[in-house]
Amino acid sequence: VVGYMGPSVILATIAALLISVYPALLYAEMGAMLPYAGGTYQFASLGIGRAAGVLAGWNFIISLVAVTGGEALAFSYYFRTLLAAFDIALPISDVALAVAVTALFIIANVCGVRIAGRLQNGFMFFFWGVAAIWFLTMIPNINLPNFVEAPSFLPRDAEMSFAAGVCMIWWCFAGFEACVAMGEEIKYPRINIPRALFLAPFVVFAVNALFQWYLLAITPAQSLAALSTAQAPYAEAMKTAGILGLPLALLAAGIAFGGDFSTMNAAIATIPRYLFTMARDGVMPRIFARTGRFQTPYVAIITLGLLTMALVATDSLIYIASLSLFADLFYYVIGILAAWALRRRRPDLTRTYKAPFVAVGAPVSALIYLYMMTQLETSAFVTGIVWCVLGLAIYWWCTRGSGAAAPETPELSATG
Repeated sequence: VVGYMGPSVILATIAALLISVYPALLYAEMGAMLPYAGGTYQFASLGIGRAAGVLAGWNFIISLVAVTGGEALAFSYYFRTLLAAFDIALPISDVALAVAVTALFIIANVCGVRIAGRLQNGFMFFFWGVAAIWFLTMIPNINLPNFVEAPSFLPRDAEMSFAAGVCMIWWCFAGFEACVAMGEEIKYPRINIPRALFLAPFVVFAVNALFQWYLLAITPAQSLAALSTAQAPYAEAMKTAGILGLPLALLAAGIAFGGDFSTMNAAIATIPRYLFTMARDGVMPRIFARTGRFQTPYVAIITLGLLTMALVATDSLIYIASLSLFADLFYYVIGILAAWALRRRRPDLTRTYKAPFVAVGAPVSALIYLYMMTQLETSAFVTGIVWCVLGLAIYWWCTRGSGAAAPETPELSATG
């Protein structure tokens, strides 16, 4: 995106933050009100109807499966860069390495949420520790004029419009509400879920804006366009600026073992809970509701892990990103409308937090996200529609002859 937009990427990142804040408040209300596994699937099922809930959960699943696949490939690219900094050649393909690390995360998540949680803390501490060192070492390479003058090669009628750029950057914000999918496993969810969602969009913004600022600052103007097609854009920027050796290795290690691993781990932990809840309610095959001795939905974790590996095998970040964006946007539209509907249909539910101005904020947010869907390529729509049709077909097959199953979600008192 930086290669297409130049300095205006900072404004696009601010715009992506602004259109994420209000939906985060809606999810804070719903997550505290209905702190159950399944998140938007539960919210939409209760507020709009079971079919809408199934579509929301089904799109959430493929969205994060695609994110996991994309991060696995990104890890491979940056790990190869890390080894290359020390003149070591990676003996296996990027796809093979991505599949291998995906398998390791599947095993870790089958073994329990505590292991996954400890890994997540370790990845995040490593990422920010390395990032802080990298930021300091890059200060002498900052070129401030890059922020006020766009390179001459950038077309005035840009290949990527500002709206399309915002859409691509917003993809980094997608998943800000992931904690609501594990409501039954969070201590004091009615307090902690809103707190997490108040901060989530701003944390994502801080990370992305800071890295984009540095990416612009260190990249020579004549090399900026090359970033639009680079597999590892931050590494490519450093190479074009002549920054090699330890600083390049530090960046690659931080992104690969901190950024990519933390995203993969969180995604693999979250999406099986959606499939588990949908299976528990009888709208997906019951086999996905099975849990093992570690009390994790192991069948769902393994199945979605295999689907992730299939996407990795395409070795195409563009295809993966397009599929994920369609699913993300459609999923959030359903979730936003569910918040609006729950206010009208279920005013009796206990709300420890209430988002302001729902009658205006919810429909406006939904319209913004629908508009963003128009910025996607046709292939994203086709793939997304096929996925939705498949989900509805499975839902019909699971509920044929008996109608939708009664929800088996436990009462709040049973979850602690």
